[in-house]
Order: sequence, then C-alpha cells, then structure tokens
Amino acid sequence: MKDNTLTPMKALKFRLNALLFATAAVLITGLSSAEDPADPDIALKPAHVIVNPWRNHIPLTKRQGVPGIERTAKGRLWAVYGRDVESSRNYQVLTFSDNDGRSWSKAQLMILPRRGVRAMSATNWIDPQGRLWVFWGQAFGVQDGRYGIFAIVSDDPDADELQWSAPRRLGDGIMLNKPTVLSDGDWLLTSSVWKTDNSIKVYASTDQGENFTLRGTANIADPKRRGPDEPMIIERKDGSLWMLVRMQGLAETISTDRGKTWAPVERSSIKHCTSRFFVRRLQSGSLLLVKHGPLDKRIGREQLTAYLSDDDGKTWGGGLLIDEREDVTYPDGVQAKDGRIHIIYDHQRTPLGEVLMATFTEEDVRAGEPVSDKIRLRGHVARLPVEQADAQVKP
Repeated sequence: MKDNTLTPMKALKFRLNALLFATAAVLITGLSSAEDPADPDIALKPAHVIVNPWRNHIPLTKRQGVPGIERTAKGRLWAVYGRDVESSRNYQVLTFSDNDGRSWSKAQLMILPRRGVRAMSATNWIDPQGRLWVFWGQAFGVQDGRYGIFAIVSDDPDADELQWSAPRRLGDGIMLNKPTVLSDGDWLLTSSVWKTDNSIKVYASTDQGENFTLRGTANIADPKRRGPDEPMIIERKDGSLWMLVRMQGLAETISTDRGKTWAPVERSSIKHCTSRFFVRRLQSGSLLLVKHGPLDKRIGREQLTAYLSDDDGKTWGGGLLIDEREDVTYPDGVQAKDGRIHIIYDHQRTPLGEVLMATFTEEDVRAGEPVSDKIRLRGHVARLPVEQADAQVKP
C-alpha cells in the first residue's frame, strides 16, 4: 500500500510547489494584488521578460507573424516575432540561429504582457556598440490611443547566456521599425500614435541610447488616410531626412533640420498596398526597398519584391521576386558584413503562422533574378504546429 504520510520533507516539497505555482500564476496573469485589470495605466508598466521559458509555459496560439531580424558581428542571427498577433493577447518571442538560418533555437525570451495589455509590433536592432536591443509596443486592449515604446538591451548578443537590462519605457506610440543612426551620431527612432493628429513621433538619442527625447512630429492631414503609419527614415547624402510612411499605400515627407520639423506627409509616386515595407541603406551606399509588386502598380499582399536605388530613392531598378504567394507580409531586414542581405517576413499568419527568411545579394536584386551562389529563399524560422493548421490552406 502506498505510504501517504506527510513527512517534513514532503511538506516542504509541497509548500515549494505551491509557491512556484503561485509565482507562475502571477507571471501568466500579469497582475499583482494592487493592480486593477480595468485601469488603462497598467499599460505604462513593462511586460514580464521571461528568459529561457519552458516551452510548455509558452501560450498556444493560432496566429503568429510580424517579425524582425538582426545579425551580430560574429554572425549570429536573432529573430523576434509576435504570437496572438492583432489581438489583445499579443506577446513576443525571441530566437536565434548560429548557422545562417538553417536551424533556429527554442525561444530564448518571451515578452508576456500584463492582463489586459497587448505587447505588440516588436523589432530587434544591433546598435553601433554591438549591443542587441529588443523593442516592443504596449497598448491597453487592442488600441488605447497612447501606446508606448519599451526596450531591453543585452551587451553581448553572442554569449551563451544573455544578460538583459531592466525594461524601460522610451516614449509614446508603436515603433515597429529599426532606429536610424545619423552621420552626426544621433539615433532617431520613429513611432506612431495611430490615427491621431501629428501621429508620427521622432525620438532622438544623442548619448547612445541612455536617454531619448521627442525631437519632432509629422502629420497626415486627412483623418480618413491615417493608420498605423509604420514610418522609416533614411538620411540622404545631402543631409536631408527622407521618411517613408504607410498611408493607404506609400507616402513620404522630408526634414531638413535633423528631424525637428517635417513637411506635410504626401502620397509617394511608388505604388504599394496598405502594408509594411522595408527600406534601408546598404554598405555600398545604395538603398534597398522591399515592397509588394511592381513599382508602378498597386497589388495586394503578394509578390514580395526587392529593388535598389543608386540616387537616394529618385529612381529604382532591379526587382528580385522574393515570394510570389498571397499573404506574404511585413518584411524586415539586415545586411551581413560579407554583403548578404537577410529579409524576414511572415506568410499566412493563420493557419500556418510561417515566419520565413530570404537571403540574397545586391547582384541578385540588380539582375532581377537569382545569379549568385548565396541566394536562399523561403527558409523557415518558425511555423505553427501542423495539427493546428486549418485543412483549407492556400497554395
């Protein structure tokens, strides 16, 4: 017969298990006894950053995507992406690859918000000092009209066990895209307080990220055209700043005073659907643009294509088709020291939840077809379990 006597050792084990369960419950719910889940100011408090989460503690989801990618000086790739995206349960996970994306680690980090708060639209970035930043946005519910940019930093992103700073709030809005480092050393990051006057915020740091202050704003005049904005800044060779904006397609604005003031946001001549794009200056000095479809035709979220400009965005050429399928969205990218370009994006957030990576070179983009021996398309970063996928999957 089984001995059910409660020995002192069993009693201690029982109390420890109860304590662990209670701690986990607080982390999962995100609430302390003093917090009110109906108080919007809960979103001003940072999400829980859980290092090396056990896979069984990562909540299940039927929808994932909105990825970001970075690469360290030693070649480690870091990817961040959302789960339960576009819902009030949105949270983020971070993973890495030490073999150029052929395989990926288990989740190294989980950003799990407090109950009633959404942790959304994350991006990762290696700063000029070689530190890895992870940024994410928070909102009470799905949208709260204020939002907030949060960040953590790790000094050695190639370490076996990363050490992270405490999370801090940098400003209002949703960031989504990487910062831009100007020629004078200033860092600019953009955010959007969706659908408001002067919705686009430009924050600046002049001390390598120790402090961020609001430097300027940009405005979309017509309220009917406002949305998530998702702005990105390029410093042109003449010193002006060129910002591209999502505005029922692509829009643009210029600053000639380092981001303090911006011209009215106007429609761009580049045709695009209402979706995220990616633009960045490459090591060669050329600009890379990743968008949907041809430059002169607006199509849906399909035909993810890369273009190059040698004249600071006045004209574009090339046209490498990265993925022709429907429901391929939200590209982000980074260039390796050897010139290879990595673009991460998602495909069918539901039911597949695929996060994919394409690798190619400028040569491939200029030719408009694969010509180098470095090209690799549709590499898998993450995917929802097959058993979760709907039977009716688009080809």
